[in-house]
Amino acid sequence: MEGPTDDPEVLTLRAKQQRNFLATMLLSQGVPMILHGDELGRTQGGNNNTYAQDSEISWQHWEGADQPLIEFTAAVARLRKDHPIFRRSRFFDGRPVEREEGAPVPDVMWVKSDGTEMSEQDWDTAYVRSMGMFLNGNGIRQRDVRGVEVTDDDFLVYFNADDDDVEFTLPSEHVEASWDVVVDTAGVAADSGEHVAGSKLTVASKSMMVLRAHTAPEVEPDHSVAASLAVLTAAQTDAVGAAIAAGPKVVAEPRP
Repeated sequence: MEGPTDDPEVLTLRAKQQRNFLATMLLSQGVPMILHGDELGRTQGGNNNTYAQDSEISWQHWEGADQPLIEFTAAVARLRKDHPIFRRSRFFDGRPVEREEGAPVPDVMWVKSDGTEMSEQDWDTAYVRSMGMFLNGNGIRQRDVRGVEVTDDDFLVYFNADDDDVEFTLPSEHVEASWDVVVDTAGVAADSGEHVAGSKLTVASKSMMVLRAHTAPEVEPDHSVAASLAVLTAAQTDAVGAAIAAGPKVVAEPRP
């Protein structure tokens, strides 16, 4: 459906599709090329070719910028910048990669909704509209400017182009023990906590989801005045306790 509308279902689907296209582009290998205004929610009113249009159809309407979409785009762009797994300089080859623990896993692996690897027959199935892509952080196979091997976290990307929600089973523990949802274009499961291997995860219709191998959250240091006072109080208490434990000092009387 094209053109102006106030139908909530249509507007919701459009917002999801905008995020789907931006996330797919930004997390693809190679150089992402985004048309000016895509991150602002710019529309051409259904006109797919505005090359010869010097009018409101092709202009950027800054006053109508979609701020939440801008923030979403910035967050996904930051994810790409922070993780070299999305910026490989070599092609995937599908070969198993040795790991510190567990059996080798390919640098890229396509998985079905049941958590198992896709077969050649699965690729020829016309009705399949949902799948997952595993990216191995140890399979980048390149070095930085100092000659140090580049590694990253493992990632799992789910795509659901179906009209219905799809329940995915996370791959077995030999792939990764647990995962955190970092992107959900439907805005449902992001920051939903740790998801262990083999558990179920629902991906909403017409949406995509990005998961990162689970890492324990960093403990934020307490810089407050109260924290300093607590340290001083603890030190004074320890000093008093040590003095009590040592007991009174006995001074020997000098001999006549």
